[in-house]
Amino acid sequence: MPIPAPLTELVEELRPLDRNERSETLLDYADHFEPVAPEVALRPFDERHRAPRCESDAYVWATDRPDGTLKFHFAVENPQGVSAKAWAVILDQTLSGQPIEQVAMVPGDVLYDIFGRDLSMGKGQGLLGMLELVTFEAQKRLTERRVKAMREPGAR
Repeated sequence: MPIPAPLTELVEELRPLDRNERSETLLDYADHFEPVAPEVALRPFDERHRAPRCESDAYVWATDRPDGTLKFHFAVENPQGVSAKAWAVILDQTLSGQPIEQVAMVPGDVLYDIFGRDLSMGKGQGLLGMLELVTFEAQKRLTERRVKAMREPGAR
């Protein structure tokens, strides 16, 4: 199953950029970061939403949209967490509102397509942790739908 079109398009846009252009583009994404709204989550944030291995103390939430897709929300507690902020904006802009079957299958290597192959191991692991929480939320919704469908009258 393909990854969501907006994410594919972003990867294609970043592919020809050199390292400096890519960095500038990612800094621009980070500048557009908006922390999670208080209607979604309040401090202190529940540790279940904390991205594993993320040195920037990033948190991820997903809310259900009426059309069956998800809206992703993020907090990045480290003020120097520029890469985490950029990644949060990218994940929201490219995966919110997309088919959850596709969101659930986004591979971790897309991270390197966006940030480049010279991404440090530590930073890469934290950003991957954020993606894992996003895909987990999509997978959880898919499982909930399957269980609900099995419980409906006439299901086998």
